[in-house]
Amino acid sequence: MYELLKNLGSWLTGAAQWSGSDGIAHRLAEHLQYSLLATLIATAIGLPLGLLIGHTGRGAFLAINLASFGRALPTVGLVVLVFLASGLSMWPVYIALVALAVPAIVTNTYAGMTAVDPDVKDAARGQGMRAHQVLLQVELPLALPLIMTGLRLALIQVVATATIAAYVSFGGLGRYVFDGLAQRDLVQVLGGAVLVAAVAVVLDLALSGLQRFLFRHRTA
Repeated sequence: MYELLKNLGSWLTGAAQWSGSDGIAHRLAEHLQYSLLATLIATAIGLPLGLLIGHTGRGAFLAINLASFGRALPTVGLVVLVFLASGLSMWPVYIALVALAVPAIVTNTYAGMTAVDPDVKDAARGQGMRAHQVLLQVELPLALPLIMTGLRLALIQVVATATIAAYVSFGGLGRYVFDGLAQRDLVQVLGGAVLVAAVAVVLDLALSGLQRFLFRHRTA
């Protein structure tokens, strides 16, 4: 075990390992590109849907069951299915990652909207606010903490799962995991897994800190 950890440390800190198209820096940039783009697309889909369901109260069954769908989704199976249908491209990866991220965004947005005090919404309507004004100026600001939690959860899930890009011969940190398995190189496999975990933890801490900073006045 000591020898394995020693080799892993050498692999992670070696200067040669960080340079070139197969280096950690390049693979990390690819991994973040896949993850951020997929999360952005998922937000563009899930946020309006969650706001609509939460504001109108219609489709609550969909919002509640999307969470279970997201947990049960066979991501690798979806990648293979889309890959067979569309051929060699990044589309299977992005579709799978977006499908993974949307449920967390929709459910948390819906939860944030339903947590808004009905009396507050009634007061806003009593002041003459139209429906879209109540949504954008009252419900959305009050729901933002839970919405941001959903975005944070979605991004971390996507970062942890973006290793599947390597499954269909693309890049990212998953390249080390799949190449290491093919070469029976345990150090490389562990190195890739450690890097993915480290990126997920750093992003989670950063977003958590940002969330606390933005909404510190609500708990003061």
